[in-house]
Amino acid sequence: MIWQTSRFRLDLAQPMVMGIVNLTPDSFSGDGLLAGPMNTRDALVQCQRMVEDGAQILDIGAESSRPGATSVSAQEELARLQPVVREALGLGVPISVDTCKPQVMQAVLDWGVDIINDIWSLRLEGALETVAAHPSCGICLMHMHLQPQTMQVQPMQGQVLGPVCDFLSAQVQRVCAAGIDRERLVLDPGIGFGKTVAQNFQLLAQQQEIVNLGLPVLAGWSRKSSIGAVLGGSGPVVAAEQRLHGSLAAAVLAVERGARVVRVHDVRETVQALRIWQASRPA
Repeated sequence: MIWQTSRFRLDLAQPMVMGIVNLTPDSFSGDGLLAGPMNTRDALVQCQRMVEDGAQILDIGAESSRPGATSVSAQEELARLQPVVREALGLGVPISVDTCKPQVMQAVLDWGVDIINDIWSLRLEGALETVAAHPSCGICLMHMHLQPQTMQVQPMQGQVLGPVCDFLSAQVQRVCAAGIDRERLVLDPGIGFGKTVAQNFQLLAQQQEIVNLGLPVLAGWSRKSSIGAVLGGSGPVVAAEQRLHGSLAAAVLAVERGARVVRVHDVRETVQALRIWQASRPA
C-alpha cells in the first residue's frame, strides 16, 4: 500500500510512526511550544530528535484542536509555522502540516510540504480546491463530530462505527470527484473528536471495518483523554503526561488491527513497542 506525498512515495507495507510537533501554547497534551525565536529553536531540536528516534513523518501544527480550543488567524498560524517548517523540510522525512485553513494550506504547499492533515476533511470553503490544485501532496481525511468548540459538549450518540465509516466514504468520493488520486489519501477515524470514551474504544475494537474502506488508516491515540479515563479506573482521569504506557498499548493494538500510520508524541518509545510487535509476526 502506497501513500503518495509531495516528495515521497511512502510504502506502508510496514507501519510508520508520525511524530507530533505542536507549535501552540494550549495543546491538550502539555507539549505545546509557544511561538518565538527561542521556541523555534526548541521546536527544531524536537523535530531533529524525533527523526533520530525513528519518526518517519513529522506532523507540525500551529493551532490547537483540543476540545474548547479557540481558533487563531491564518496570519498567526503561518507566523508560527514558517520558521520551523522551512527548516524541517531539510530533515529528509515527509513533513505534514495539521491545518484546516485554505490560505495556510496554499502557503505550506508552496514551501514544499508533503502532506495536509485536515481535521475538517477539506470541508471548509476553498480547502478542497486548494489541495486538488496540487499535483501530488498527501492528504489525511479525519472524522470530526461538530467542531472543536462543541464536539465534547454534545458528543455523538449511540453506535459510531457506521456513521464514521459513512462519513469517511463520502469524503473519499468527494475528493476523488475533484480529481485527487486515491493514492494520496489516508483516513483517520478521529479518536476523541466528538466521541465518548466507550465510542473511541469501539472504534479501536472494530477498526477493521475502517481498514476495509480500502485506504490506509492513521491512528491518533497518543495521550488522548480516553486513555486517561481508562487508566484512572473509577478515580480521576490520569494526566496527559502520565499516559505513555496506555498510549503505547493503543498504538500497538491499532497497528495489530490494520493501522498503517500512528501519530504519536513519544516517538522513541512507540518505535520500540512496534519493534516488539514486529518481532512477534510470522517470518
